[in-house]
Amino acid sequence: MQPLLIDALIALQVFVVMFIALHDWVQLGNLNDVAAVQAADPKGKLIAVTVLSTLPFAVGLAGSIFYARTRFPGWLNWLLWISYGAAIYGLFRAWWGPYLFYRDPARALRYEAMFGRTHAFLPPRNGVRPNTLHVSLHVAIIAIGLILAFRAFASRG
Repeated sequence: MQPLLIDALIALQVFVVMFIALHDWVQLGNLNDVAAVQAADPKGKLIAVTVLSTLPFAVGLAGSIFYARTRFPGWLNWLLWISYGAAIYGLFRAWWGPYLFYRDPARALRYEAMFGRTHAFLPPRNGVRPNTLHVSLHVAIIAIGLILAFRAFASRG
């Protein structure tokens, strides 16, 4: 694969791993509200969710860095497809479905409590307002999915 595309894939993965690992723990101005997130969930649950959520993406990042200038082994391709495919499904289920297509009052209340004081450039819809930080994560995840798709189809030609 072209070195620039691999570098973009790795840079996007670094962003995703850093986001998942840190966004509930490190205050980033008005992009997140650590106190509100930590008030919504017990610390033990947040720690477990952070570790379990970060792990597959961190392994994929490490593998991508290790094999950056060679052909990715099958296990790495599978891991990237499964983890980022699940992430794309999750972001649509958790954010864009309720935002664009249907009401989820319980989710809307939870998101308002956790993210209501964070920066957002999109207007509220169905009680949900994706904040700027999550939208940037979603863009990165979709970009990774597009790069993975390009790699898969380019290797066949």
